[in-house]
Amino acid sequence: MRCTGTIFQREINAYFLSPVAYVVIAVFMIFSGYFFSVMLGITQETTLRYSLAYTQFILSILAPVITMRLFAEENKTGTIEPLMTAPVTDFVVVFGKFLAAWALYNIMIAPTAFYIIFLAWVGNPDYGAIIASYIGLVLMGGLFISIGLLVSAVTKNQIVAAVIGIVALLILLVIGLASAGNEGWFYSSVRYIGTYDHWETFTKGVVDTRDVIYYVSFTALLLFVVVRIVESRRWR
Repeated sequence: MRCTGTIFQREINAYFLSPVAYVVIAVFMIFSGYFFSVMLGITQETTLRYSLAYTQFILSILAPVITMRLFAEENKTGTIEPLMTAPVTDFVVVFGKFLAAWALYNIMIAPTAFYIIFLAWVGNPDYGAIIASYIGLVLMGGLFISIGLLVSAVTKNQIVAAVIGIVALLILLVIGLASAGNEGWFYSSVRYIGTYDHWETFTKGVVDTRDVIYYVSFTALLLFVVVRIVESRRWR
């Protein structure tokens, strides 16, 4: 755990010693604030459900920006080599980087708590739905970060890593949306793979075990793949 903490501290410091963290947080707050105010004005309901419907799209773009440098930069500069020869396991390296990126993601969404305070001031929001939505946000963030981490691990260019990560996440969003309302095993399978239905369930105030398993299992699987990719570099 001490080694994981060291990697985590190294990466989180790197975020806040560069403009990345501040730019990502600022961009997220601008767009999330815009959608919150617009949807509140349109629906006149004290809920986050409608504004959060756009959040997955925003996060699909910003999550790969958070993860793009984690391995791609080190692969390009060669600084990954000293890290691989250090007395730490590949899992520790991957998990430490994952936790740092996930922490920045959660820091990014934390200021949206002010929306809850505002809703409580002007009305009587459904706190159960809000809590479920934030559980979904955290779990979805883990999946998005793990996908971005995987892309970063197989590239040497941060921009390429960001673009591929964004495309991959948008595809997962689109296939879920495109298959909505269609029947049959094929569309059911596509909906399960896509992220839209799993996220929408949380915004309705439902914490479904199937959705939790979806996020946790896919995140764990992707981290396992990243560890294997990093491990393979030791033998090159």
